[in-house]
Parts: sequence; C-alpha cells; structure tokens
Amino acid sequence: MTVPPVLSVYHCPICHTTLTPAAKSWQCEQGHQFDVAKEGYIHLLPVQYKNSHSPGDTAESVTARRAFLQAGHYQPLRDALQAQLQQANAQTLLDLGCGEGYYTEAMQHAVPQVIGLDIAKPAIRLAAKRLPQVQWIVGSAVRLPIQSQSMDVVCSLFSPLPLAEMQRVLKPNGQLWVATPAADHLHSLRAQLFEQVNPHTPDKFVQQLAPSFHLLSQTEIRVPLHLDQQGLRQLIAMTPYAYKAKPERRQQLEQANEFQTEAVFCLMQFGLK
Repeated sequence: MTVPPVLSVYHCPICHTTLTPAAKSWQCEQGHQFDVAKEGYIHLLPVQYKNSHSPGDTAESVTARRAFLQAGHYQPLRDALQAQLQQANAQTLLDLGCGEGYYTEAMQHAVPQVIGLDIAKPAIRLAAKRLPQVQWIVGSAVRLPIQSQSMDVVCSLFSPLPLAEMQRVLKPNGQLWVATPAADHLHSLRAQLFEQVNPHTPDKFVQQLAPSFHLLSQTEIRVPLHLDQQGLRQLIAMTPYAYKAKPERRQQLEQANEFQTEAVFCLMQFGLK
C-alpha cells in the first residue's frame, strides 16, 4: 500500500493544537488521539459536531454516484479540472466534500500533496480503499482540522462553501476552485421530474464569496449525456432530485430504457482579496 506523504498541516478538532500523523494513530499536543482506520483514513469528526448518527450522503447516493462517475459520464469536467490545476503550480490541496474521490484522483495527478475531506464516512471509506496515496479525512467543512494558511488550493466541487474556514486555511496567495451546475444543467431531466424548472444560478457564488475572494476565471463545460436505464437511475439517485421530486414522477422517469440530456458545469477560480 502506498502511504500518503506526512503533512504538518493538521490540528486537533477538539482543542486545535498541532495534530501529528502516525501510521496507526494521530495524537495532538493535549493528548487527544485518533485511530487510523484499516482502510487508511482518519476520523476527525467528534461526536459533538455531528448533526446526525450518519451525516452526509446516504450509502445509496454514494454507491450510485461512484458507479455513474466511474462510467465516465462526467470525464470532461475531471479532465478540465486536472489540466487547469497542472498550470497552478500548487504543492498542497484540500478537496472539500470530496465524496468517494472521483475528482480528487485527478487532483493528485496535478498536485503533489492532496487531502480529501468529507463528512460522509461511507464515501471516505470507498475513497481510501481505492486511492491510498491521498490522505482521506472524515471531518466537517465548517470546522476544518487543518492549520491556518497551510493550503495552496482549496477545491469545493458541488459542495458547501464555508467562507471563513476556506479563507483561514488558505495561504495568502492561495486559490479557491469551485464547480457548480450552470444555468441549464440537466434541464430536460429536471423538466421530467418537476412541474417548474428554475435555472441554476452560479453567479450567486461570486456574490457569496465576494467579501473574501475575487473571481479569476470562469469556464463553462458542456457534456451531452446518452444514458441507458441504469445510468439514468444512478444519476437521479446521486442528486438531490432523488428526494425532492415526487415519488411518482421519479418512478415514471426511471422506467425509460434510455434518456438524453446535457450536463453543464461552471468551473471557477478565485483568489483571496
């Protein structure tokens, strides 16, 4: 098994003192200890910070997303992300809401030291089994177990944007990379699931981040999707549409033997103000 590089960039999620990684357990200056799971990930989400018994995506969503992504449907987005990151000359990267690590895998081909963090343990367990060269962490994005000014890049792909924490962990010249659905992302799919289809609004993130970040670049990536029934069901299951749509509409759509739609992504790079 390839062991991730040891980074001195962690702090204890309980007392915020320096957290020192080791092979079997990590320990902070105050003696708090966190065992490394057999799959290689580390659980840095204290029980008092959990919102539920099993926070984050459900096992069904994680499994569906992994199968859908591994089939290559969103490969153009991953390729664009990797190509742009290779121009950034970053040494350290934190992937927030990394899920099962599909995009994180591309990141580690472009950046020497990568950390993947997600609040959903099922997703991190899958990621750690497949990509041991990345350091995987079960943790909260709003209480990052990462030291201040230690990251060259923070990525948040289709994930929350904890403004204060992202600003805190980035180096003064660090960058934030955000991927989000563009206005007409999966429009024909949503039209089948909902009576009213409202366009996505990626520009809202520019406004949301404005107090601390300024937009450096913005790229739109369009991906035609020709899905069989299995791919269609996986796509629905991995999105919020699975529980937001009326069950009868979802069931009717999932009977289709094939379906065509278009994924449209907005990939944005921000710099610290």
